[in-house]
Amino acid sequence: MEQVIQFFSHHFVWGLCLGLLFFGLSVWGHFKTKREFRRYRRHLSDKLELEARQYELIRREKEVLAKENENLRLRIGQLGEKPEQKLVRDLEILTRAEKRMMVQAPGFAGAWESAKSVAVEELTAEDQGKSLPKRLFSRIFGSGGTGREALPQEATAGMAAAAETAPAAEAAPPAAETR
Repeated sequence: MEQVIQFFSHHFVWGLCLGLLFFGLSVWGHFKTKREFRRYRRHLSDKLELEARQYELIRREKEVLAKENENLRLRIGQLGEKPEQKLVRDLEILTRAEKRMMVQAPGFAGAWESAKSVAVEELTAEDQGKSLPKRLFSRIFGSGGTGREALPQEATAGMAAAAETAPAAEAAPPAAETR
């Protein structure tokens, strides 16, 4: 027992014991970190596999929807070629142009033609899928009031200008209106 006490009384032995203790702790930490790293790597590979599957499903769904969208565009084009659909389209153009004329400038042919061309552009955009179809929403929700809240900005500006010139128009003799 005296030899063991004498052996541990040297500073070198104390340093060696501390060094071995720190080495043991460091090896234990290394293996613990290595195990944790493997677990994270497994977790990451599982997550990447799931995301790849999800991405593939979304890509397939996108392809199906793109094909369906193209088929619907073709179908709209085919339906638009029927004579009755052309009549409904022309009627819709004239209705929109008339509504615009009532607000902007009643009685002027130039304004009528510009309103009619704007209505044609709107329907063309709807047929191409660039905007939502207004006739569907007007059938579902109705026209709702005077319709002034649904007018474009230039129409409301035209209404304000017409309101300012209204006193001068009242002094002028009434002109004959034609439809």
